[in-house]
Amino acid sequence: MPGMPFVLALSTAGDAADGLLFGWEIASLQKWALIYLGVSSLAFVIVWVVGALRTRP
Repeated sequence: MPGMPFVLALSTAGDAADGLLFGWEIASLQKWALIYLGVSSLAFVIVWVVGALRTRP
């Protein structure tokens, strides 16, 4: 079927281990993704709190 898009489906993290770019390991990719999400969430909360404090009457 030429009109069907390619679907990438993985059942476990180990399935993706051989297909990562640049020889990365899935464990390090997951670790750094969690660190990035944590830092960006903390930055969002700080910006939100500073904005709330600045707009108080």
